[in-house]
Amino acid sequence: MTETIRLAKRVAEALPCSRSEAEQYIENGWVEVNGTVIEEPGFRVAPDQQIALLPGATPGAPEPVTLVLHKPAGIETGSAASPDISALLQLLTPAARAADDRSGIRLLRRHFTGLRMTDALEAEASGLVVLTADWRIARKLIDDAARIEQEYIVEVGGTLTPDGLALLNHGLRFSGKALAPAKVSWQNETRLRFALKAPARGLIRHMCEAVGLEVRAIRRIRIGRLPLAGLPQGQWRYMLKYEKF
Repeated sequence: MTETIRLAKRVAEALPCSRSEAEQYIENGWVEVNGTVIEEPGFRVAPDQQIALLPGATPGAPEPVTLVLHKPAGIETGSAASPDISALLQLLTPAARAADDRSGIRLLRRHFTGLRMTDALEAEASGLVVLTADWRIARKLIDDAARIEQEYIVEVGGTLTPDGLALLNHGLRFSGKALAPAKVSWQNETRLRFALKAPARGLIRHMCEAVGLEVRAIRRIRIGRLPLAGLPQGQWRYMLKYEKF
């Protein structure tokens, strides 16, 4: 039986470099075995297998990534206090990466670990969700949530009360407290645009029902300055370096 060794050991001997540097090369997706990129340092290789380091390879941890996802309706993500991204992770497949992703980032398996959701979206809603491994972005979106405006498109039915639009903008209460002013306007006969900050779970539905409207669909299209834009439902992309919240 052919004896095999760990890929990290083989790379360390071939370069040569330290074992920890070899592991970084592998985890960063710079090492091919027989023409296939392998990202597991513990992968076993035989002596006759060809090992190659891709052009531009550098050791060291890569920059943490942030993913932008268009969540379909019907997927639970928990609450801001108790987020659950397990169902979202099932959507983050290579095949679901948007074809027009302009980031130029090489997709790595490690990009799908250590992600944190900063903006839980209730199950019945669809739209923009941010998943990040960058502590700077996580801190900004969580610590500054009360100052970051979010925009939603809400499909409604029913008949709006005479003063309903004015009340949606200011004058309603939720959980016994007066709501801060919002920006609410009609987009067409059945669609409202909501722009508000740190909306609580169920708030938009409550606001609509308070003025005689039935919510049929909710879609978040913007967080701060980051838009959902043309990202198809169920697909994701990397956040671009110049994009800000």
